[in-house]
Amino acid sequence: MTMTVLEVLHKTTMYFKKHNVENPRLNAEQLLAHVLGRKRIELYLEFERVLTGSELAPLRDLVKRRGEGEPLQHLLGNVEFCGLIFLCDKRAMVPRPETEELVEFLKSEIRNPKSEILDLGTGSGVIALSLAAEFPEAQILAVDISDDALALAQENAARLNLADRVRLLKSNLLENVEATFDLVVANLPYVSTQERHTLSREVLHDPEVAVFASTRGDEVVRELIAQAPSRLRPGGMLALEIGIGQSEALLSDLAEKNYRDICSKNDYSGVTRFLFARYG
Repeated sequence: MTMTVLEVLHKTTMYFKKHNVENPRLNAEQLLAHVLGRKRIELYLEFERVLTGSELAPLRDLVKRRGEGEPLQHLLGNVEFCGLIFLCDKRAMVPRPETEELVEFLKSEIRNPKSEILDLGTGSGVIALSLAAEFPEAQILAVDISDDALALAQENAARLNLADRVRLLKSNLLENVEATFDLVVANLPYVSTQERHTLSREVLHDPEVAVFASTRGDEVVRELIAQAPSRLRPGGMLALEIGIGQSEALLSDLAEKNYRDICSKNDYSGVTRFLFARYG
């Protein structure tokens, strides 16, 4: 059975709607463009083109998997983040738009182009590598507890020609970290294990170690707040991405631990998502 590009997009969009996929039309366009090796925008010039059975076969499998909740980024094998293309698969968490906001904010905050930067919980390496691309003279260390995530970060560093700019290290938080830094940035697990039932199917495809902290959700972030002063240079900044409803308790935690210049920022959805503080 043959179908045109437009018919395939329509049929796939309806299927995704039925299976509660967010942004069904956009998902349909991205998967079809991926299968055809086209840019999404190019599909609009080919609506009347008839697709062959061999072109449709790989699409069917991807559409089925997307309908079952597998993240679009896993199916495409990559994700765009701060204008760069990163490999993306089940070894690390799919980077979120909120984390892009954090990186954009840090770009405007970093005054010293030769800053020493530590990225904790680097995952696929998006924060460390985006900052490395922006600040060619910065010294950057990217840390994760997961061998899988570090392997993916290494692949991304190589693909972006940044492998000599970012050092990777396996460590549980600051356990194996020895130097001091001008900036410590961390997007750590911040979801409570009790909230599992509220999460989308897509998030449940992320590695558990990257998503869940413990019963409260903010335990790992609190641990870092306690440890970070020993690794911050005088006046160095700690930048954190946090979960919904965690800001109040964590702000008072920062104050108790004698941080200064403490502030919070909202993400585009109006959620208090980022905390910043200096030490010493």
